[in-house]
Amino acid sequence: MATDHGAHRHQHDQAHTADGEYPLAAKVLTVSDGVIAGTREDRSGEALAAALTAAGYEVVERRVVADGVDTVSEALAEMSAGFEGLLVSTGGTGFTERDLTPEGTRAVIEREAPGLAEAMRLVNPLGRLSRGVAGIIGHTIVLNTPGSTKGCVECFDAVADVLPHALALLAGERLH
Repeated sequence: MATDHGAHRHQHDQAHTADGEYPLAAKVLTVSDGVIAGTREDRSGEALAAALTAAGYEVVERRVVADGVDTVSEALAEMSAGFEGLLVSTGGTGFTERDLTPEGTRAVIEREAPGLAEAMRLVNPLGRLSRGVAGIIGHTIVLNTPGSTKGCVECFDAVADVLPHALALLAGERLH
């Protein structure tokens, strides 16, 4: 993804650490049997990457995996290894039998961040149907968002204001 993010850095200082030294990094994981099978386009992953970039994040990786506990947990473990930043998944948070993103996420997170998940659910009445979780793996914050284009962006936007502070704390900065 060779995109010039420099123009966004000046407009979106909230996506920098508290001392403004560097931009924050993000990764996007799309969980979708349909995208893997080639029967759907990855519209939610594209929308999420665009929203992250517009908020000043540098999207350093995008990946697509099939629905399932193991596929999600393996991808999250690989994508978070040695990474300091935000890892946002889209898809697999609903009620169908293949919606297993929360279970895959719980298998690898070290600590949950329930306030983030609760805030994301409150943004829209349909959010009450999301089973998405939020948590921490090392120096990575993981957010599960819905697979709908609108829903994933709304959920990110619901917590975007507090994420730079949370990431700075995970990086060892003492801001209080």
